[in-house]
Amino acid sequence: MDRLIKIISQSIRAVRAFKLRTFFCLVSVALGIASITVIVAATEGAYKKAFEIVARFGPDSLLILGGGEQARAAGERPKTITLDGVEAVKEAFRTAYLVVPMSTMRDVTVSHKDRKYQTRITGSTSDYSRAWTWPVIQGSDFTEEDVKGLRNVGLIGQYTAKELFGNEDPVGKYVLVKGIPVQIVGVLSERGTSPAGEPLDDRIVIPISTLMKKLQNETKYVAGFRIRFLDHENLYSYVEELRSFIRKRHGLPPEEPDDFTIVSPKEITKFLVALTGSLVVFLGVTGIISLIVAGFVLANLFLLSVKERTAEIGIRRATGAKKRDILIQFLGESVVLTTIGGFVGFLLALSSSKLLMLIAEFPIHFSWKAFFMGLLLSWVIGIGFGLQPAKRAADLKPIEAIRG
Repeated sequence: MDRLIKIISQSIRAVRAFKLRTFFCLVSVALGIASITVIVAATEGAYKKAFEIVARFGPDSLLILGGGEQARAAGERPKTITLDGVEAVKEAFRTAYLVVPMSTMRDVTVSHKDRKYQTRITGSTSDYSRAWTWPVIQGSDFTEEDVKGLRNVGLIGQYTAKELFGNEDPVGKYVLVKGIPVQIVGVLSERGTSPAGEPLDDRIVIPISTLMKKLQNETKYVAGFRIRFLDHENLYSYVEELRSFIRKRHGLPPEEPDDFTIVSPKEITKFLVALTGSLVVFLGVTGIISLIVAGFVLANLFLLSVKERTAEIGIRRATGAKKRDILIQFLGESVVLTTIGGFVGFLLALSSSKLLMLIAEFPIHFSWKAFFMGLLLSWVIGIGFGLQPAKRAADLKPIEAIRG
């Protein structure tokens, strides 16, 4: 044990003595470890974000929008969902405890006093906040009587409230929506951004009857509806039942594609994975290349070091050091270097991830898994690429080494 401790201490002294070699090895290893650590943290962050979004979307929920996949790919959203169709779904699916129609108008100019702002106007029923699990934190929700009476009342998102009212309390005040005065009766809680980076708090929600009749001049079509089921464990069987039901109501023959889109928690997760996957792949390739380069830098520097220290190795062998001692010493130097590089790389990953989150709003979550993955990889580099130089040093014959 004492022998091993002495060998390790000699390794540490050698690391301190050969400063230039130590510097280059640390930089190369730290860059590689930082890249891999960011990848692990980004992967964990993506999964964590996916679970958060699914929880926010609702594991018991589906969103049905007008227009099929082809229309969405072309940037179009034709009107194919009707209010009668929404009522038919409500009647047919008894396990659905909420079926809430919605329509939307984008980039609508709204104003309060001398302030003007363009926002999204969403029309829905009094169950809107329940349907999205989006509580009203100030004031109150609008009622079913407001919907039936086509009343000019609304809920406001926090982002829009700040743009129009600043630090004022918006409850009870009026905003002009296309010249129509709408009284704000409640403020929605802060929601953040969608997976695509769209601010969810930038909206005003009014009764769907008011939106359709007074703003859209529409009596039949809505943008879509949201449905929530009591037995969410059967959610994906309901997807197929709902698809068949809507296709039948729309009179679509078997060869025709859907003229609607069903969004489930599974699609939300797929979207996030597709959104973050390209960046993770880029970082992955960069990290692997960095690690390989770091390994070759380390191996070459250690081979050079073996040549420079031939006489030292010969003297140590001549004074009783075994081949195993030399092997362990050089491997120890390599592992000590890469371990320090691993710690530096982890710190570098922490700082670079903040920049990544700031620029790209990329979900990153650091855990012990990311730290230990980086540390383990640093040991793999140290042992894997340090083994050949260490073996070459151990194989030197004492007399020839001293002469050399």
